[in-house]
Amino acid sequence: MGYLPNFLIWMIYIVVFIFGLIIGSFLNVVIYRVPRNQSIINPPSRCPKCNTKLKWDDMIPLLSYIILKGKCRYCGTKISFQYPLVEFLAGITFVIVFQKFGWSLQFLKWIVFTSLLISTGLIDLSEGIVPDIIVLPGLILGVLFSIFSGKTGMLESIYGLTTMGAFFLIVILLSRGGMGWGDLTFGAMIGSFLGFQLSLLTLLLAFVSGALTGLAAIIIKKKGRKDTIPFGPFLSIAAFVASIYGFEILKIYLKFLHFS
Repeated sequence: MGYLPNFLIWMIYIVVFIFGLIIGSFLNVVIYRVPRNQSIINPPSRCPKCNTKLKWDDMIPLLSYIILKGKCRYCGTKISFQYPLVEFLAGITFVIVFQKFGWSLQFLKWIVFTSLLISTGLIDLSEGIVPDIIVLPGLILGVLFSIFSGKTGMLESIYGLTTMGAFFLIVILLSRGGMGWGDLTFGAMIGSFLGFQLSLLTLLLAFVSGALTGLAAIIIKKKGRKDTIPFGPFLSIAAFVASIYGFEILKIYLKFLHFS
């Protein structure tokens, strides 16, 4: 986009950010309704406290939360901060993906991936479950996207999903319940998008960040040694980092090995 005027470039980024906000608003519906086995289409959005049907100006991504000062217009109940957070997170991550890939099929692939990561990671964080209704279709999408990269891309997708699936299967069997089957399906979905190398990087980043977070929680006495922490959010963050910066991280690591 170097040939475009700066103001036009900024306008494109703003459009992408707004698009991300809109998708983030939809992801909030998914995050709330899927664990409760509710349709994500019907009924229309309502206040969970007073059950009043929300109007269009109650649901403007990010702006409505600010204008209403974080409270329901009808009953005054506080609106969870999760709603604007997810919208903003989707907006920012979409901009990051766009900056990396521009207008391309890759942009579509990775915003779909990012949306799957946000919804699955936050459902696991809040409810402690990984819904198959999200990750299994996501796995299929990862394989389908790989088809457009030719035979090599297809094989990478298969290698990625089998590597992640096999790894988590071994961990589940050895830990005897320390991890759930949801981590396996989520990992396989991530592998179908990332391929072999970036899947290994995702595992490394997820386990290191998870271990450090768990240690910090024990130190500040928020968790005990036997308490469990949902692994999905760490997988989500690590997979997003790997999808955008993975090959750069691997190059730095290989250079470090070369000079060490």
